Amino acid sequence: MDSQNMSYNAGQAKGQAQEKTSTMMDKASNAAQSAQESLQEAGQQVKAKAQDAAEAVKNATGMNN
Repeated sequence: MDSQNMSYNAGQAKGQAQEKTSTMMDKASNAAQSAQESLQEAGQQVKAKAQDAAEAVKNATGMNN
């Protein structure tokens, strides 16, 4: 193998490694985004349930009248 071929192959390998790294970073970023959205959604649900519970207590104790 001559040096030109070796340097071409090294360049190819470097390019593939950079592409794989970029793909992995994108996947990690997407996973983080998705986790954040799930947490926000869960937070909204908890908040809504707490508000419902507070309303139920007010109704039960007559504080809403």
